Amino acid sequence: MTAATKLTAPEAPVTSEGPAPVRIRGLSKTYRVGFFLNKQVKALQGLDLDIAPGQVYGLLGPNGAGKSTTIKILMGLVRASQGEALLFGESPDRPHVRRQVGFLPENPSLYEYLTGREFVTLAGRIFGLSGQELDQRVTRVLGEVGMGRASDLQIRRYSKGMVQRTALAQALISQPRLLVLDEPTSGLDPLGRRQMRDIILAEREKGTTILFCTHIISDVEALCDRVAVLVGGKRVQEGSVQELVSARTPSVELVVHGLPLEQLQALGFTYEHAQQLDSRVRLRVPDADAHRLLQAVIAQGGRVSSLQPARFSLEDLFLEAMQKAGGQTVGGEIQ
Repeated sequence: MTAATKLTAPEAPVTSEGPAPVRIRGLSKTYRVGFFLNKQVKALQGLDLDIAPGQVYGLLGPNGAGKSTTIKILMGLVRASQGEALLFGESPDRPHVRRQVGFLPENPSLYEYLTGREFVTLAGRIFGLSGQELDQRVTRVLGEVGMGRASDLQIRRYSKGMVQRTALAQALISQPRLLVLDEPTSGLDPLGRRQMRDIILAEREKGTTILFCTHIISDVEALCDRVAVLVGGKRVQEGSVQELVSARTPSVELVVHGLPLEQLQALGFTYEHAQQLDSRVRLRVPDADAHRLLQAVIAQGGRVSSLQPARFSLEDLFLEAMQKAGGQTVGGEIQ
């Protein structure tokens, strides 16, 4: 957020029955790097996304997967090499479209000699607010993000978490219909992460559409209606959290004593996971193989101390997607 040109009033307001808040088709971005700009880095490769009104939509992926590049294109900070990215059916460059979007960058850089209240007030003025309405909104959003008491301190005295919450307050000042958050909980302590999650859920209750990218899987599980997994600039999985974790064949985890891992591997079963733990071996097999494996272990003189269903998690999905993609990442996406 900078003190640039004051945004004008909407030319043609987008109604709630209008186009999707975010629509991406065939989005690709290639950066030229190196001293002579003679090398290319493919940050995005043919990305398609649709985000419906009121959804909390997560972009999940490792560092360099293309998450931040996607958001920067949506915010008009980076130009796509190919494809299109639309907000409410229009170009992100149009001022009346940007008025409907709140943005929290990954590493917000605020004017450190302003107080938190002064900075959020400045953001409100850029959005065309003034007078009593501006004062009331500033007080409200600072309270919502937990910065009411510290709002009259200079930002240079803030901790990282306080800077993050103040930057979120400026993203909320315009009462956006779409809230875009880039790694909103990165670097926060457990309490700060919990507060950030609560704020996101409160915005969802208001009907705000939220797009956020992260590599913290627990945040995605706690917050998202739908998730896209990005690896190497490509979408490798997409769906609701429930769809993604329940689409897999049920598995069973066993803890075996008395038999080494090499002997268990020689039994001829296909293990989803096998790990030697001191005198124990932890195994994961498809549910259909569990009974036969149990019989085989007993026949070999082994003992099973634990047998329970194995919950397939987003973390498993993420690691599996990485393996299928050959462990590839963009390899230095320009963040």
